[in-house]
Amino acid sequence: MLNIVICDDENNFIIELKELLSRYAAETGREFCIFSYHDGSELLANYQPDFDLIFMDIKMEKLSGLETAEEIRKIDGTVGIFFLTSLSQYVWKGYEYGAVNYLLKPMKYGRLKMELDRFFQRYQGREEPYLSFANDTGKYKVLYKNLRYAETDKRNVLLHFEDQQQVIYKNMKEIASLLESQRQFARCHASFIVNLAYVKSVENLEAVLTTGERVPISQPKRKEFMAKLADFWGDML
Repeated sequence: MLNIVICDDENNFIIELKELLSRYAAETGREFCIFSYHDGSELLANYQPDFDLIFMDIKMEKLSGLETAEEIRKIDGTVGIFFLTSLSQYVWKGYEYGAVNYLLKPMKYGRLKMELDRFFQRYQGREEPYLSFANDTGKYKVLYKNLRYAETDKRNVLLHFEDQQQVIYKNMKEIASLLESQRQFARCHASFIVNLAYVKSVENLEAVLTTGERVPISQPKRKEFMAKLADFWGDML
């Protein structure tokens, strides 16, 4: 089941695109769950991290597709985006926000089918594991490979990923159980768990990350952590 979003302020176009997607699904045997929104702000208010593909009109009255895509990329770097436009001069701007491609209006089924075939060929089986969560600032989808480390933050956990720090409303025991199911994560301290792929070196009781950040290693956890790190580095050779 693929979760597809149509964001366009023309209701007739939404109906038309739904029909074309249904035709494609019937021809290919795929299953789509389709969500429709009439404005970028409406999409952002209802955004879900498990959206797989978005068809988004570039020119909408309240919040443009480009502005919406900019906000989406702050919380989700993996969702596919097809920009919809009747004005070709907007096309190149769309690629700044990681667009898969663009589709010109009025929609032609042949072009839609070609682009969807290409999308599925490119992304089929390449879904990377991720952690999705929501807090007071928004909804987030974080690829495990982009999560550098997690640390206890009062009763919750602070996640460090890309250029952000965000609180997830779970305790460290819950987060450690989740992350340690991914072999690249190891507990180095009662209050810290680190992505071994980011560890550059160990100095005394600190793990030095490739970003220059330093994560503490407790004495009770040191032996087990160093063994996991050695195994991880060995597999990388």
